[in-house]
Amino acid sequence: MAAVAGCSRADRSDSSSAAATTGGTPATEVRLGYFPNVTHASALIGLDKGYFTQELGAGTKLTPTKFNAGPDEVSALLGGSLDIGFIGSGPAINAFAKSDGDAVRLISGATSGGAQLVVKPEINTPQDLQGKIVADPQAGNTQDVSLKKWISDQKLTGVNVQSEDNAVTLDQFRKGAIAGAWLPEPWSSRLVADAGAKVLVDEKSLWPDGQFPTTVLVVRTQFLTEHPQTVQAVLKAVLDANNLASGDPNEAKAAVNRQLKSLSGSALTQPVLDRAFADITLTTDPLASRFPQLAQDQVTAGIAKSAAKLNGFFDLTPLNAVLTEAGKPTVSAAGLDQK
Repeated sequence: MAAVAGCSRADRSDSSSAAATTGGTPATEVRLGYFPNVTHASALIGLDKGYFTQELGAGTKLTPTKFNAGPDEVSALLGGSLDIGFIGSGPAINAFAKSDGDAVRLISGATSGGAQLVVKPEINTPQDLQGKIVADPQAGNTQDVSLKKWISDQKLTGVNVQSEDNAVTLDQFRKGAIAGAWLPEPWSSRLVADAGAKVLVDEKSLWPDGQFPTTVLVVRTQFLTEHPQTVQAVLKAVLDANNLASGDPNEAKAAVNRQLKSLSGSALTQPVLDRAFADITLTTDPLASRFPQLAQDQVTAGIAKSAAKLNGFFDLTPLNAVLTEAGKPTVSAAGLDQK
């Protein structure tokens, strides 16, 4: 099952203020973005169980909006058509950088882990991918950066990266048209369980303690300023979802699967669902100390010309207020809440 964490022990001594957020007014509507992926389990559980609606109260309408990859969600956030979004760490950085640090703030973690490079059984080494096609979800998304950075680290020069919808990737792999793919859950598990792929690289192996932020929450800065109570309500719903995953993992899996069936028309098989959940950790800790490296990885991957300056990107005050109220340890911004 998915592990659930409040924060890493190393960060507890360096936590930002947990003072309650005050001022502003409750929003009449929250436009909430998310992906139909197991790596967005907190969002899916919260929607299925009604936690967001419950915490927001009758005066605030919840409008959930599904996205398939981060760059599209960034466009919605920067265009003002989305208020809060579950999103990959790479696109979150891009949203902050594209707006010169003004438009968005990172307010919580959601998921650590849950991304793998899965390949045909005959692929045994990185060099075996030379001259082959490897897929990922979308150019500039979190897995795209991870794949291209890994290719650079391995000094591979003949790998053709092909960005496409995850469902298309599954079909392409089954047809033998691609050699592998760097994918988030449940898609890496689907290729393994449903299409005979094997794991060449589990991204956990590339990070200290196997922890890296796959999914985080960002909010439009203006929305946070005007409606801090509403932001806290959304964060309480995320905590509710994580508590369910910790206390009743079978129901949490079932909730995710119900949402995936509703969104895609088909549910995951139990082996795929179990494998995907085993690969993730639901946590409100955004693992802020990883973000300077993530920003540098975009340069290595050829996605950015220079590493984004992340000063002021984080605002964990609303989250830490919620965690304190719930009797849980606060989490650290690793200094990235300071401009």
